[in-house]
Amino acid sequence: MGIAENVTIIRDRMAEAALRSGREPKDILLVGASKMNDAAACQEAIAAGVDALGENRVQELLGKLAEHAYDGAPLHFIGHLQRNKVRQVVGRASLIHSAGSLELLAEIDRQAEKAGIRQETLLEVNIGGEESKSGFAPGVLRDAAAQAREFRHIQVLGLMTVPPVEREPHGNLPYFEKVYRLYVDISRDLYDNSFKYLSMGMSDDFEDAIAAGANMVRVGSAIFGRRQYQ
Repeated sequence: MGIAENVTIIRDRMAEAALRSGREPKDILLVGASKMNDAAACQEAIAAGVDALGENRVQELLGKLAEHAYDGAPLHFIGHLQRNKVRQVVGRASLIHSAGSLELLAEIDRQAEKAGIRQETLLEVNIGGEESKSGFAPGVLRDAAAQAREFRHIQVLGLMTVPPVEREPHGNLPYFEKVYRLYVDISRDLYDNSFKYLSMGMSDDFEDAIAAGANMVRVGSAIFGRRQYQ
């Protein structure tokens, strides 16, 4: 099947998951994770109706921007972001999902001030406490969220997480449920219920993420096919 057919199937599955959790399908956003897919594939996904495209790598993002790969849809940055590459992403990505440290937030704020914008971001949560992953530990997330309010050129709109790889069916559901509770509590207590996005769930587990409360899912291989790594 092609990209358009895959998007239709995913939309149907998203709608069923939303309805089972008592929500409207239109309230769940689909981000096509387009890593290692060319500009033509990105344009095909946009034509098929994804809500945004998400890139993991700065150099790939820049190259595909020059090819107009993202014309017609918002561009999100969803991968690990190094501080020395922040200036290349701020203002180009409408939403940065992976703000996972105060140092990174400070650099995003600095570059956004230079650009004269207010950069929309999500706080990344390392819900599994994995050393190999970036993000705020759950125990420090509330304090970090409070400090993030002090950055004048950043608008924090919610949370993002990538849970540990689970081999059992529905194994990530407890992680998703924990992040949802953090999302609700922090939005209510610190942000006047202004959070908009809870980004969690990928190709293998987006239905469980929606069941737990996600309203933004990042789907790559289920749209574009399995990536061919060299």
